[in-house]
Amino acid sequence: MTNDSTAASDAELWDERYRESRRIWSGKPNAPLVREVEGLKPGRALDLGCGEGADAVWLAREGWQVTATDISRVALERAAEHGAEAGVADRIDWQFHDLGDSFPEGEYDLVSAQFLHSMGDLPREQILRRAAAAVAPGGILLIVGHAGFPAWEHNHADMELPTPDEVLASLELPEGEWDVLVSEEHERIQNDPDGNPTTRTDNTLKVRRR
Repeated sequence: MTNDSTAASDAELWDERYRESRRIWSGKPNAPLVREVEGLKPGRALDLGCGEGADAVWLAREGWQVTATDISRVALERAAEHGAEAGVADRIDWQFHDLGDSFPEGEYDLVSAQFLHSMGDLPREQILRRAAAAVAPGGILLIVGHAGFPAWEHNHADMELPTPDEVLASLELPEGEWDVLVSEEHERIQNDPDGNPTTRTDNTLKVRRR
């Protein structure tokens, strides 16, 4: 777990990142979330690292009751504005959490962790195990992450991001209690800083508690 001083610095780091521009993300829900959740019966959803709130707003529009968390209060303020503009403010509970230190209470029919990577010291495996523990019987845990760094970033040569199978192993799920529904890599197009389209590889892990 991180200490209070580290938690504060990580939160400040992300606040500064969001203050760099009026909007950091596209405002659209992540495509893997839409693909894997569309058609599920709505219930209670937990969105970990919600950013400016596009995923949470989409889930609320689909009928889910959403708890959405982020380490940046700046992002949460923007997300709440987005939810209000979309007319779903009553379906989303925005919560500040440094997930290495605190975690939302309760059980959820869907726990979503979309690109839960951080510029700071993020105990990702620990957080994802807590995410699995928060899934209600019959519920879904959906983890989407980058499979590699963008081509224009050259300072990560000695770092590797986990495969879906490695993420699954790190969850340490009790044998016989979960079904693996999706474990795969997929490509998408992302523009580089100059606006040129490049191909990136991401991965998706979707498991269901029996």
